Amino acid sequence: MTKKEPQPNWISPMLATLEKKPFFEKGWIFEKKFDGIRCLVFAKGDTIKMYSRNHKLINNTYPEILNALTTLSLKNYIIDGEIVTEEGKLNSFSKLQTRMHRICPTEKMQLTFFIFDLLYFDSRDLRKLPLEERKKHLKHLLKFNKVARFCSHRLTNGRAFYQQVTKQGFEGVIAKRKDSTYKSKRTRDWLKFKAVNDDDFIIGGFTKPQGARKGFGALLVGFYQKGKLRYAGKVGTGFSEEVLMLLSKKLEKLTSKKSYFTDSIKEKNVTYVKPKLVAKIAFTERTKDKKLRHPSFLGLRSDK
Repeated sequence: MTKKEPQPNWISPMLATLEKKPFFEKGWIFEKKFDGIRCLVFAKGDTIKMYSRNHKLINNTYPEILNALTTLSLKNYIIDGEIVTEEGKLNSFSKLQTRMHRICPTEKMQLTFFIFDLLYFDSRDLRKLPLEERKKHLKHLLKFNKVARFCSHRLTNGRAFYQQVTKQGFEGVIAKRKDSTYKSKRTRDWLKFKAVNDDDFIIGGFTKPQGARKGFGALLVGFYQKGKLRYAGKVGTGFSEEVLMLLSKKLEKLTSKKSYFTDSIKEKNVTYVKPKLVAKIAFTERTKDKKLRHPSFLGLRSDK
């Protein structure tokens, strides 16, 4: 066991690297990839603080999770996990939008917090311990419930697990080295294999709405390549009326007279915005010039 140390006030999360082809080697564990919001919990005595991955306090946004954490039977700890909601049997990031941005903060929603790592407990920093050992402590020390749940994993049959997950329609699989320590950065000790195409893109502008549509017509999105914002295309589907109005208000505050895209934009009736907002976009594929085919808006990333 590690020596006693003061509890940190903040720990930046460990991030997985996207890997195109899944592999199933020995020495790795495999977890289901959730489609939700990363959450780190810092509990000290009776005080519990929930933070997003970019250090935003989210206690008031997810009171159901906060209430569930009070029954975990451990007083001083730091845990890492993912908040999700379901639509049918699948996680729904778009459904989670109504809670993330407090459009309907009183709306009842079935939320689950899947806890996959224990970073600190009983005055001991566990980040230098192997992941497999941290997971064992996590499973045996916390008293889980229907809302705050242990994130299970596979040590063998990773290929069958990946096939099962993709067949069920989930996002994919996270592979983690069982002997890896917890590092506050993106690392290849944790890898993610996606079963569906989606990614995060920067919003750089929007078009005027047509017909009865309110707010805006489509988003112009891009990605950074060697420090330059490249244009990836426009996204005009996937918006509810509530999200259209919420996003419109955010975009109006960021309007710009100039384009931040390095590519020439040929769209008409475009209003450019400062590249401050990140959107999660689903798509069928990318063309040779990196444009998105059949893109659809999944949600605004308030945690990035």
